[in-house]
Amino acid sequence: MKTLSRLGLLSAAVAMGALAGLPALAEDSVNVTNLSYRTGPFAATGTPVMNGQRDYMLMLNERDGGVNGVKIVYDECETGYNTEKGAECYEKTKGSSIVTQPWSTGITLQVLPKSNVDKIPILAPGYGFSPMAEGKTFTWAFNPPTTYWDGASMILQNIADGNLDSLKGKKIVLLHLDAPFGKEPIPLMQAYAEKHGFTLLPIPVGLKEMQNQSAQWLQIRRERPDFVVMWGWGAMNAGALTEAAKTKFPMDKFVGIWWSGSDADLKTVGDAGKGYRSISWSFPVSDSKVMQDIKTHVIDKGKSLSAPGEFDYVFYQRGVVISMFAVEAIKAAQAHFDTKVVTPEQLRWGFENLKLDDAYLAEIGFTGMVPPFSTSCANHAGHSGGWMLQWDGAKFVKSSDLLKADEAMIEPLAIAEAKKYAEANAPWPTNEECKM
Repeated sequence: MKTLSRLGLLSAAVAMGALAGLPALAEDSVNVTNLSYRTGPFAATGTPVMNGQRDYMLMLNERDGGVNGVKIVYDECETGYNTEKGAECYEKTKGSSIVTQPWSTGITLQVLPKSNVDKIPILAPGYGFSPMAEGKTFTWAFNPPTTYWDGASMILQNIADGNLDSLKGKKIVLLHLDAPFGKEPIPLMQAYAEKHGFTLLPIPVGLKEMQNQSAQWLQIRRERPDFVVMWGWGAMNAGALTEAAKTKFPMDKFVGIWWSGSDADLKTVGDAGKGYRSISWSFPVSDSKVMQDIKTHVIDKGKSLSAPGEFDYVFYQRGVVISMFAVEAIKAAQAHFDTKVVTPEQLRWGFENLKLDDAYLAEIGFTGMVPPFSTSCANHAGHSGGWMLQWDGAKFVKSSDLLKADEAMIEPLAIAEAKKYAEANAPWPTNEECKM
């Protein structure tokens, strides 16, 4: 098995090789940098996503020569999921990359005010600060295809079988990482609890407790909740699943957000994890055209950093989908501005004008891998919806039709929180020209 240090060396070597092979003229390439985390306590879940992101970009360079004749320079700046290092990586790369991908919610919150000044779009697919979807306030931030609050809404709808009033009198534990990411769903879930009469009990898991959650699960046994919703990442997920299996907590009452649905984590418990569910805005389709092209042009040529079996994983293929978002924004900007090499400002327009319907997703080889959605100047997420995936003992399978969040519940809270953020960080520029 490749060590993390080996992965880092390989990544650097491949990046330098790609740079060396580019044409001499700078205008023939665009730089897309990822603030990655292949080291640290979140590496096990972060690495497959990074590998998928990287392999899609490499495939386009190998198969098509890039995007409309422009090579993609995919680069990484290692953060270890550390907010301070993430801020350093942002400063180091903002002059070269046309987009920043901060990854952790903590790093996203750090770079969010800077993006207005530096005029660099933030791409935070399915993570970050949920009100960033309000494009009139957060002009430079994008969190397609759906937000954490959307995820919380879909989870509650699913466990309530579509009738949230049926949760009245029930108790739901929110087992969450004690970090900005883990606290993200609390305001919305509290609003749902007040409206529908259930009890929400947040139970935090500290960074030093991720692999030993005996205290948290002792509390869960005492509380006897009707459901446990997990907002976990990295080593926390495997730790929670192991404790749930050990204490024989009913797995069909245990549901996670999309970052708590990693194949590698579930393989640690195998059959004991049967019934566990995770909401997801992506789904692995290994025989899709895009995945087969990645296999042909990257995997089979020995150019991937992915581990054996990772190709079929939810997280690896989610990384492919994420890079597709960036590429489609580049394409949209190229067409609109009639240019080959887009600027960060032009790319921002591209992110505001993503139109990924079923027909177009089929055209680019992504059928079934992500729900259709579109963005606008006011809607920076798209609110695509997602599927509930369930572990069958060996892999994740779909256990629901496409679910959609209750935007009538979410939007007023998102607008209020966006306004509160802007007022707390005044003077805060907003897009007054946006009417949609």
